[in-house]
Amino acid sequence: MIRSVVLEQYYEIDPKDSWVVAACEKNIPIICPAWEDCTTGNIFTAHVIRGEYDPHMVIQGVEVMMFLVDWYKKNAPGVGFFQIGGGTAGDFPICCVPMMEQDLGWEGTPLWAYFCQISDSTTSYGSYSGAVPNEKITWGKLAPDTPKFIVESDATIVAPLIFAYVLGW
Repeated sequence: MIRSVVLEQYYEIDPKDSWVVAACEKNIPIICPAWEDCTTGNIFTAHVIRGEYDPHMVIQGVEVMMFLVDWYKKNAPGVGFFQIGGGTAGDFPICCVPMMEQDLGWEGTPLWAYFCQISDSTTSYGSYSGAVPNEKITWGKLAPDTPKFIVESDATIVAPLIFAYVLGW
Protein backbone atom coordinates (compact mmCIF):
# COMPACT_ATOMS: atom_id res chain seq x y z
CA MET A 1 0.00 0.00 0.00
CA ILE A 2 2.90 2.36 0.73
CA ARG A 3 4.39 1.80 -2.73
CA SER A 4 1.03 2.36 -4.43
CA VAL A 5 0.85 5.90 -2.89
CA VAL A 6 -2.91 5.43 -2.47
CA LEU A 7 -2.60 6.48 1.18
CA GLU A 8 -0.40 9.56 0.68
CA GLN A 9 -3.37 11.93 0.98
CA TYR A 10 -3.91 10.63 4.52
CA TYR A 11 -0.33 10.99 5.77
CA GLU A 12 -0.18 12.90 9.04
CA ILE A 13 3.62 13.16 9.17
CA ASP A 14 6.43 13.70 6.72
CA PRO A 15 7.20 10.31 5.09
CA LYS A 16 10.90 10.76 5.93
CA ASP A 17 9.89 10.51 9.62
CA SER A 18 7.81 7.34 9.22
CA TRP A 19 9.22 3.99 10.38
CA VAL A 20 6.57 2.25 8.25
CA VAL A 21 7.81 4.03 5.11
CA ALA A 22 11.43 3.31 6.16
CA ALA A 23 10.63 -0.41 6.49
CA CYS A 24 9.00 -0.35 3.04
CA GLU A 25 12.03 1.38 1.49
CA LYS A 26 14.34 -1.26 3.01
CA ASN A 27 12.03 -4.13 1.97
CA ILE A 28 11.48 -5.15 5.59
CA PRO A 29 8.08 -6.81 5.84
CA ILE A 30 5.69 -5.87 8.61
CA ILE A 31 3.61 -8.97 9.23
CA CYS A 32 0.28 -8.43 11.00
CA PRO A 33 -1.27 -11.87 11.34
CA ALA A 34 -4.87 -12.31 12.41
CA TRP A 35 -5.60 -8.66 11.70
CA GLU A 36 -9.16 -9.78 11.03
CA ASP A 37 -9.55 -10.32 14.79
CA CYS A 38 -9.67 -6.62 15.59
CA THR A 39 -11.71 -3.49 14.95
CA THR A 40 -10.04 -2.98 11.56
CA GLY A 41 -11.12 -6.49 10.57
CA ASN A 42 -14.68 -5.80 11.68
CA ILE A 43 -14.82 -2.55 9.72
CA PHE A 44 -13.35 -4.23 6.62
CA THR A 45 -15.84 -7.11 6.92
CA ALA A 46 -18.73 -4.62 7.13
CA HIS A 47 -17.54 -3.00 3.89
CA VAL A 48 -17.31 -6.43 2.23
CA ILE A 49 -20.83 -7.36 3.37
CA ARG A 50 -22.14 -4.08 1.95
CA GLY A 51 -20.46 -4.99 -1.35
CA GLU A 52 -18.01 -2.06 -1.20
CA TYR A 53 -14.79 -4.12 -1.09
CA ASP A 54 -13.64 -7.44 -2.47
CA PRO A 55 -12.71 -9.74 0.44
CA HIS A 56 -9.61 -10.82 -1.50
CA MET A 57 -8.10 -7.33 -1.69
CA VAL A 58 -6.16 -8.21 1.50
CA ILE A 59 -4.20 -11.45 1.57
CA GLN A 60 -5.17 -13.93 4.25
CA GLY A 61 -3.14 -16.03 6.70
CA VAL A 62 -1.94 -18.86 4.44
CA GLU A 63 -0.89 -16.35 1.79
CA VAL A 64 0.89 -14.26 4.42
CA MET A 65 2.86 -17.32 5.57
CA MET A 66 3.74 -18.19 1.97
CA PHE A 67 4.99 -14.63 1.43
CA LEU A 68 7.02 -14.79 4.64
CA VAL A 69 8.63 -18.12 3.70
CA ASP A 70 9.60 -16.75 0.29
CA TRP A 71 10.97 -13.55 1.83
CA TYR A 72 12.90 -15.49 4.46
CA LYS A 73 14.46 -17.82 1.88
CA LYS A 74 15.70 -14.80 -0.08
CA ASN A 75 17.07 -12.92 2.95
CA ALA A 76 18.36 -15.54 5.42
CA PRO A 77 20.76 -16.18 7.07
CA GLY A 78 21.24 -13.19 9.29
CA VAL A 79 17.58 -12.20 9.53
CA GLY A 80 16.32 -11.42 13.02
CA PHE A 81 12.84 -11.34 14.45
CA PHE A 82 11.43 -8.22 16.09
CA GLN A 83 8.09 -8.95 17.73
CA ILE A 84 5.77 -6.19 18.85
CA GLY A 85 3.05 -7.47 21.12
CA GLY A 86 2.23 -11.01 22.02
CA GLY A 87 0.05 -13.88 20.96
CA THR A 88 -0.44 -14.32 17.24
CA ALA A 89 1.73 -11.26 16.48
CA GLY A 90 4.76 -13.34 17.27
CA ASP A 91 3.67 -16.94 17.24
CA PHE A 92 2.48 -16.86 13.63
CA PRO A 93 5.41 -15.32 11.72
CA ILE A 94 8.22 -16.80 13.84
CA CYS A 95 6.87 -20.26 12.95
CA CYS A 96 7.91 -19.93 9.30
CA VAL A 97 11.40 -21.21 10.19
CA PRO A 98 10.38 -24.44 11.96
CA MET A 99 7.66 -24.95 9.32
CA MET A 100 10.31 -24.89 6.57
CA GLU A 101 12.55 -27.30 8.51
CA GLN A 102 9.96 -29.64 10.03
CA ASP A 103 6.89 -29.56 7.76
CA LEU A 104 8.55 -28.94 4.40
CA GLY A 105 11.64 -30.97 5.26
CA TRP A 106 14.05 -28.24 4.14
CA GLU A 107 16.99 -29.41 6.20
CA GLY A 108 19.52 -26.77 7.21
CA THR A 109 17.05 -23.87 7.23
CA PRO A 110 18.86 -21.11 9.14
CA LEU A 111 17.25 -20.13 12.41
CA TRP A 112 16.37 -16.53 13.26
CA ALA A 113 19.61 -14.57 13.89
CA TYR A 114 18.22 -12.63 16.85
CA PHE A 115 14.96 -12.19 18.71
CA CYS A 116 13.55 -9.07 20.34
CA GLN A 117 10.06 -8.64 21.76
CA ILE A 118 8.26 -5.61 23.10
CA SER A 119 5.22 -6.48 25.17
CA ASP A 120 3.31 -4.83 27.98
CA SER A 121 2.47 -8.27 29.37
CA THR A 122 4.90 -10.60 31.07
CA THR A 123 5.77 -13.56 28.87
CA SER A 124 5.52 -17.06 30.29
CA TYR A 125 5.35 -20.60 29.03
CA GLY A 126 2.37 -20.63 26.68
CA SER A 127 0.95 -17.29 27.83
CA TYR A 128 -1.06 -14.95 25.63
CA SER A 129 1.91 -12.63 25.27
CA GLY A 130 4.00 -15.43 23.87
CA ALA A 131 6.61 -17.85 25.03
CA VAL A 132 9.83 -16.76 26.65
CA PRO A 133 12.78 -16.92 24.22
CA ASN A 134 14.22 -20.10 25.74
CA GLU A 135 10.96 -21.93 25.02
CA LYS A 136 11.29 -20.88 21.36
CA ILE A 137 14.54 -22.88 21.27
CA THR A 138 12.64 -26.12 21.90
CA TRP A 139 10.38 -25.44 18.90
CA GLY A 140 13.25 -24.93 16.46
CA LYS A 141 12.74 -21.17 16.11
CA LEU A 142 15.91 -19.98 17.89
CA ALA A 143 19.29 -21.52 18.73
CA PRO A 144 20.57 -21.64 22.32
CA ASP A 145 23.15 -18.93 21.47
CA THR A 146 20.73 -16.64 19.59
CA PRO A 147 20.81 -13.10 21.04
CA LYS A 148 17.46 -12.65 22.81
CA PHE A 149 15.87 -9.53 24.27
CA ILE A 150 12.53 -8.79 25.93
CA VAL A 151 11.36 -5.25 26.65
CA GLU A 152 8.35 -5.19 28.94
CA SER A 153 6.81 -1.80 28.28
CA ASP A 154 4.30 0.04 26.14
CA ALA A 155 5.17 -0.78 22.52
CA THR A 156 3.62 2.46 21.23
CA ILE A 157 6.36 4.31 23.10
CA VAL A 158 9.29 1.89 22.95
CA ALA A 159 9.07 0.72 19.32
CA PRO A 160 9.31 4.23 17.80
CA LEU A 161 12.25 5.02 20.11
CA ILE A 162 14.10 1.87 19.00
CA PHE A 163 13.32 2.52 15.34
CA ALA A 164 14.48 6.13 15.63
CA TYR A 165 17.74 4.98 17.19
CA VAL A 166 18.33 2.29 14.53
CA LEU A 167 17.53 4.75 11.74
CA GLY A 168 19.81 7.39 13.25
CA TRP A 169 17.06 9.99 13.77
